[in-house]
Amino acid sequence: QVQLVESGGGLVQPGGSLRLSCAASGRTFSTYAMGWFRHAPGKEREFVESISWIGAITNYADSVKGRFTITKNNDVNTVYLQMNNLKPEDTAVYYCNRHPPYNKWWGQGTQVTVSS
Repeated sequence: QVQLVESGGGLVQPGGSLRLSCAASGRTFSTYAMGWFRHAPGKEREFVESISWIGAITNYADSVKGRFTITKNNDVNTVYLQMNNLKPEDTAVYYCNRHPPYNKWWGQGTQVTVSS
């Protein structure tokens, strides 16, 4: 079974940047497409961005286009999300998972708060 641990969240001002990490243990995820998802208060959890298993193809939500970038390092079983030009509406708990997500893989997430 895979355990995913997200980190790198925090409080940042609008326009700032954060880099999230998602480390996997228990099993390699090198053969899976991976994604980042977020859950804001009062909203459904939503897709943010995904990357193919070899890292060649990415997809993203329109709301993060040009601002967020997902990368994947299969050698260290880690997925990253570089977030630039953050906006208050990006405030949420961010999770990584397979894409499409697998319920048993959800971790605790990492809180991102964008506020002045």
